[in-house]
Parts: sequence; structure tokens; C-alpha cells
Amino acid sequence: MPHITTSDGTRIHYEEQGHGRPLVMLHGWTFSGRFFHRNVGPISEQARVITVDLRGHGRSEKPQHGYRISRLAADLRDLLVALNLQDVTVLGWSIGCPIIWSYLELFGSERIRNAIFVQQTPKQYYSADWKLGHAACFDQGGLTAVQQQLTLTPDEFDRGNLESCICHPLPEDEKALLLREMAQSPAHARSAMMADHTTQDWRDILPRFTLPALMMIARKDKVLNPDGPAWVAQHMPNCTGVEFEDSAHMVFLDETEKFNRTVLDFLKR
Repeated sequence: MPHITTSDGTRIHYEEQGHGRPLVMLHGWTFSGRFFHRNVGPISEQARVITVDLRGHGRSEKPQHGYRISRLAADLRDLLVALNLQDVTVLGWSIGCPIIWSYLELFGSERIRNAIFVQQTPKQYYSADWKLGHAACFDQGGLTAVQQQLTLTPDEFDRGNLESCICHPLPEDEKALLLREMAQSPAHARSAMMADHTTQDWRDILPRFTLPALMMIARKDKVLNPDGPAWVAQHMPNCTGVEFEDSAHMVFLDETEKFNRTVLDFLKR
């Protein structure tokens, strides 16, 4: 299987299809690059599409270390360097967004032309000045409850997590495929990654990013209040928001054709 080895010795699996300017797609927490299986084919007709399994997910290694967002951003940079990718469009869905934000903060826009963000709030924890957080993991107690579910009842957690991320039922064979992908991520990796991710607050740095960007906003999302992603589009100087009125958290499955068309239109800019 194709892979790169990161600077800390972790094997990261990736898959690619198509030719042209590169599009690197980062999946969400507990999932894998194969969640984009409806999208890679159509988009790869006009781009070189590279999907990545984050460390601890899919076919990538599952070490006992390195699940901070900053380390995942370094993994992304290691991938771009190893594949000698230039002029890249990076697409991040859910936790993929802060990985890109961390990359931009640490490395600037090195090797990156522009970015597509898919349904992520800049801050998951509630606070006195922020009420647009995560539906369940919005404070330390919520995080602890999620970590317990991951450890004690992982299969039940995965089924509930998948159901909460879509608003249109999936065919049974597709659901089974996605659940198999989720089962490859062990509790220690998911728990450590969420523990770091969910405490971050990106509101201070987002207004400083000036690269061209797009934020897809899912109006039927029950996981993240859509006004959180909309805040990102409003506060990044060159970021445009696109509304998906009939989508939950997995925009690319709920409104597949619109998602693919929106990505392709953005790549032509």
C-alpha cells in the first residue's frame, strides 16, 4: 500500500487518482480517506486527488504518541514534501480543518495555493462568549463521556456516530463499508486526538489567514452548529461560505453532486 514515513517514524497511508494540480483531502475524526469514495472519481477527472488516512486511522499506523493537532499538521507537511507536491489545494472536513489551520500557523502557505474547509467550528467547547460548540463534546465532562464510550462500547459508538453525521439513509452495503473503516481506529488514538482537538480555540488566528478559501456549511448538522463554520467564512478575509441546506455533518454523502461540483468549481479559480 502506498505510504510515506513521517519525521517521527510513523507510516501514513494515502491513495491517489487522476492527473493535474493536486488536491489533498483530509477526513474527519474516527473515519478514513475512503469516506470520500463517492467524490474521488468525479473530481479526479480534473485533478490529482490524494486522500490520506490520518495517523491512528484507516491503514495508517496507530502509534501510542503524536495525536496533537500540531503533529497532524506536521504529518501533512511530511506528505507534501515526500510526494513533492506544489501549488496544492488542501481540503479538510471536520477535524481536517484545524489540521490545515495548524499547518498554516506553523508553516505558512508553503506548498499550498488555497483551501477548502468542510463543516468545522473554530471552537468546540462552550464558554461565556461562545455558544457554537460541539453537540456532545462541549466541555470536559462531555469529553470524558465520549472517551468512555470509545473504550467500553466502540461498536455502538461508531453506529451512533455515523447515524448522527448524515441526514439521508445510506444503503446497507455502504454503511457496512464505512463502519469497517471506523473500526480500524483504536480507542487510544481517537481518545488522545479528541482530547487535544476539542480544547483548541482558533478564533484568534483565523482572521490572519489570507489565502483563498471556501467553507462548506451544512445546515442540517446535529454535531456542530452550522453558525460555527459560518463564523469562519465571515472572519477569514478571503474565505467564501457555501450553504448546503440538505446536509448533515457528512456533506459529501448527503449532497454528493453539489459537493463535487463545488470542489471542481473552486479548483478552477
